[in-house]
Amino acid sequence: MNATGTFTVKAFTPTDVTPDPAVTTGLPVGVATMEKLFEGAVAGRSATVFTAAYDQESGVGTYLAMESFEGTLDGREGTFNFVHSATTTGSDHTAEFFTVVPASGTGALTGITGSGGLGVDADGTHRIWFEYELG
Repeated sequence: MNATGTFTVKAFTPTDVTPDPAVTTGLPVGVATMEKLFEGAVAGRSATVFTAAYDQESGVGTYLAMESFEGTLDGREGTFNFVHSATTTGSDHTAEFFTVVPASGTGALTGITGSGGLGVDADGTHRIWFEYELG
């Protein structure tokens, strides 16, 4: 099954979490929490833990995000986790990864497995899609 939607970031809050022991590298590592709102065949909200090694000035870095989703996929209501990451050199995205966390589904989304992706249109619209199965 496939479900697509759009989303907006409602909140992005950097945290004071730092690696211990501290290791200085060429890119600083940061942690933040996010809240996203989804519309379309993917409808609801997510709470996200976001980690990145990223240089704001050059746009170079890699991120990893663990999202806890609450809402509906194609009208099926429940919750589940998904994780995604990507690397950018400032003008592209490579090493993209996106998967639904096994055994994380509840409600009508119990048993969900699959993959998906994220994209940003030229006009700034953020898109998400899932290719999923319910077991």
